[in-house]
Amino acid sequence: MRGLTEYADLADTAMKAAVKKTATSVKKEISANAPKRTGRYAKSWATKKTKENSHSLEITVHSKNRYQLAHLLEKGHAKRNGGRVPGKPHIAPAEENGAALLESLITKELS
Repeated sequence: MRGLTEYADLADTAMKAAVKKTATSVKKEISANAPKRTGRYAKSWATKKTKENSHSLEITVHSKNRYQLAHLLEKGHAKRNGGRVPGKPHIAPAEENGAALLESLITKELS
């Protein structure tokens, strides 16, 4: 029983470290690929610990003060006098890469 408890503690520690590393990686990737007109939108991305207990950790990657632009820049939007601005996907690819990175980090640590 003691061995199982030690393994569970090791798994929790490895999982939390992997989640932290993945969150910072996703934040950096979004900032790097974000549209840059003035650069303030790219700099506004941050990570925030939203929930943590002894067995889980939840970190949110969000735009601190430019959150209104995220959907418009990702999906595109209509122009004022007609026409459309094409979207520049920068959040979805980072999310997909983050999911793959998290899975690989946890698998590597637990095997």
